[in-house]
Amino acid sequence: MSDIIPVVDLNKFLSNDERNMNDFVQQLGIAYEAVGFVAVKNHGIPSELITRLYDNVQRFFALPLEKKIKYQRPELAGQRGYTSFGREHAKGSETPDLKEFFQYGQIIEDEKTIQCLENEYPDNVYVEELPELNTTLFETYRSFEKTGFTLLKAIAIYLNLSENFFEPFLNNGNSILRCIHYPPITQEPKSAIRAEQHEDINLITLLVGASADGLQILTRKNEWVNVTSLPEQIIVNVGDMLQRLTNNKLKSTTHRVVNPPKGLWHTSRFSMPFFLHPRSEMSLACLKECVDARHPKNYPDITAGEYLNERLKEIGLKK
Repeated sequence: MSDIIPVVDLNKFLSNDERNMNDFVQQLGIAYEAVGFVAVKNHGIPSELITRLYDNVQRFFALPLEKKIKYQRPELAGQRGYTSFGREHAKGSETPDLKEFFQYGQIIEDEKTIQCLENEYPDNVYVEELPELNTTLFETYRSFEKTGFTLLKAIAIYLNLSENFFEPFLNNGNSILRCIHYPPITQEPKSAIRAEQHEDINLITLLVGASADGLQILTRKNEWVNVTSLPEQIIVNVGDMLQRLTNNKLKSTTHRVVNPPKGLWHTSRFSMPFFLHPRSEMSLACLKECVDARHPKNYPDITAGEYLNERLKEIGLKK
């Protein structure tokens, strides 16, 4: 772990000890103001589940392309199912990222909400060859959600909001679990970058340890710093929606994935980020608690759904 990425212990927030809870809230908030990234230990996502996820995802990406292509749904703007190699690019870049991925989204389980959101959330794509993949994705999704909701409670407290401020917008929210494969490099690449520099769209991103190094963040000194985590930690970073909502108080940090050394070009890299999104109707208007004479309002009002559509067009997944 780079020294620049603070480590926080979620057990402190869950302890019901007021001093420990306050310590966690302050550590998390200060880190998100200064760096935008933290490593979280005791995060509550079972290691057995993470192992099972990696195993099943690697089996999927090992399938022949003609089988994977069956699960591509271009009309869904990459929000469900498979997206083939080179289709997505970072905002402001025309160069495709060197990756393929599979996305899994929200599953509405109560009938009343299904009727409200049936036209908003497309069905997930079921992989016939790997039935265990589908159940593992569902379990992982719910586990990430639970941890993410807890972290956003702490963030709300840090912002002097009710600890349940985010809750109405998170229940049945538009979060995405993205399973990414960066294939082996078979010829001299045009760039040293596997995934160009970018910021995430959502509120927060939860990332279980990638299968190989490569993640870097851009510091305030304009230096690229490597980010790795210990096996028992996850990386959690601020996304643009949260930066926008907090009028830049919390920092959505630029990051990228670089190619491995030439001796490791023959290896794949797998990464499993969970992009925690609210429901589309949530307003991202800057919080009054984050606007004052020294910090005037930086952004026009917009909803989460409108902002997501805007960004999906910018990265080439939506027309």
